[in-house]
Amino acid sequence: MLLASAAVVWEWLNEHGRWRPYGPAVSHHIEAVARAGPRAGGSVVLGQADSRLAPYIIDLQSMHQFRQDTGTIRPVRRSYYDPSSAPGKGVVWEWENDSGSWTPYDMDVGITIQRAYEKQHPWVDLSAIGFCYVIDFATMGQINRQTRRKRRVRRRLDMIYPLVSGALPKSQSWPASPGAGATASPPAPACTCPQCLLVRSVKAAAGGPTAPQQRRAPAAPAPGAAAPHGAAGAPSALQALASQGGRRQAASAPALSAAGSAGGPAGAGDGKAPRPGLSTLNRSHLQRLAIAQSRVLIASGVPTVPVKNLTGSSPVNPALAGITGILMSAAGLPVCLTRPPKLVLHPPPVSKSDIQAIPGIGHTCRKTTKKQAKKGKTPEEVLKKYLQKVRHPPDEDCTICMERLSAPSGYKGPQPAVKPDLVGKLAKCGHVFHLHCLVAMYNNGNKDGSLQCPTCKTIYGVKTGTQPPGKMEYHIIPHALPGHSDCKTIRIIYNIPPGVQGPEHPNPGKSFTARGFPRHCYLPDSEKGRKVLKLLLVAWDRRLIFAIGTSSTTGESDTVIWNEIHHKTEFGSNLTGHGYPDGNYLDNVLAELAAQGITEESLAQEKD
Repeated sequence: MLLASAAVVWEWLNEHGRWRPYGPAVSHHIEAVARAGPRAGGSVVLGQADSRLAPYIIDLQSMHQFRQDTGTIRPVRRSYYDPSSAPGKGVVWEWENDSGSWTPYDMDVGITIQRAYEKQHPWVDLSAIGFCYVIDFATMGQINRQTRRKRRVRRRLDMIYPLVSGALPKSQSWPASPGAGATASPPAPACTCPQCLLVRSVKAAAGGPTAPQQRRAPAAPAPGAAAPHGAAGAPSALQALASQGGRRQAASAPALSAAGSAGGPAGAGDGKAPRPGLSTLNRSHLQRLAIAQSRVLIASGVPTVPVKNLTGSSPVNPALAGITGILMSAAGLPVCLTRPPKLVLHPPPVSKSDIQAIPGIGHTCRKTTKKQAKKGKTPEEVLKKYLQKVRHPPDEDCTICMERLSAPSGYKGPQPAVKPDLVGKLAKCGHVFHLHCLVAMYNNGNKDGSLQCPTCKTIYGVKTGTQPPGKMEYHIIPHALPGHSDCKTIRIIYNIPPGVQGPEHPNPGKSFTARGFPRHCYLPDSEKGRKVLKLLLVAWDRRLIFAIGTSSTTGESDTVIWNEIHHKTEFGSNLTGHGYPDGNYLDNVLAELAAQGITEESLAQEKD
């Protein structure tokens, strides 16, 4: 046992292998059910704490979250954090995503940011915990160290997460009520709302424990016999179901019974065979079980919803789909379950004879060309083309070193050959910085003769990236994307092999991985789709499509990652947000390309 006090945060595991925290209110709700132990039934309906989470239920015995409308199951865990850290103070750190809404950081990241904030550090570098970002507290921004892209961040106050003191269990198992070794208290009366009655009846039918009884599977009553009433039994309609439902059903399916009495399970000594669990029942039995429970709810006046595709093949067990539909109807949710949508990443097979070149674009393949910085140009000479000297600096901060422009530069790294008190203004955007800081920023970048304003991202010169060598293929296939039925599809195939990092990469001489290649991406073969392709080819030539860094999805470092230009990798669906239909995608990707300095003017420059 660990003798300590802690803030308890309940978390779920997403598809990228990262533990995401539930909000404080939801964690309080889960913790209350977990502390109540088996008498609470072991199931947590998250919609009772947050209406947005209505489809989700947590089973504390298996420590899994189940989504009722899709059948998705994810692990959950109960984590402990220092009560003086962010969750113990109700502090939540969030970043602004592409849709303009706010996403909370993982708990360990939020705690790291809050610790630096409390120490009044001007910024915090997250590379120590596997992320290539810097949080600037002065501007409340998150800066990608490789791409220099900036996002807004915010700090807000919420409820304090649940606090526990004394002995904390090392395991994450359930039940986790305090004082588990003490004398058990008498079970509290079970809830008699229709939803909880149904949950207990489902568990009884599956051979699982119910709230007031011991953890023994009750024996099945003889067909046609009346089921006994327990101290917290189901309503009479549920009892009647055990002896009716048609002669064929009574002969072939187990009857539903209420929970046994507090003294022990019903029929414990009658010599009958134990009731089979759900896993032992065949398809027809499972269907009848779900339909029978629906009839009980109809008889008791609980609103129900139609449940479709119970006989079809689906990742969700047919009986499970039926049961969850009934549970949702018991909560009054207007939901109709259908077969879960399928992820369609690739088009149907295409023969070589059906693949066509794209009119107006020569060739169907392009390899990375590594453009070197112009030799003989010092950083000072490069910056001189874009800067104007400022004799009387304004009374404001340099956003690179965060020191006043009237004071010398606060940059502490390798010292460039520029006086630290000189100040310059960028010609196009007019933002002012220490020359010392700009030279240092240039030396830490790609040193390709271009410069990007760290404040407004205006690009001076031709920006290039650090994309490793690879190949880009592109052609037309005779299939249409969802939302673009009037045209064929442009397929792009990126292929980058693993290799060794060069001098322009984060860790020169160290090997890097390339996961998920070849990567297939799709554009509609429309006028705007072809325009996007032409600009993507420019981005490829300038080595801006990919970079080497830390994956935001897996946390792996020294691997090939996307470089802020979004691609559509789902052909026939949009379950991950990377597919079609998406009416704004082409405009959005044109804006992202423009942010990298790639516009229609770039096409003319490439021809020159």
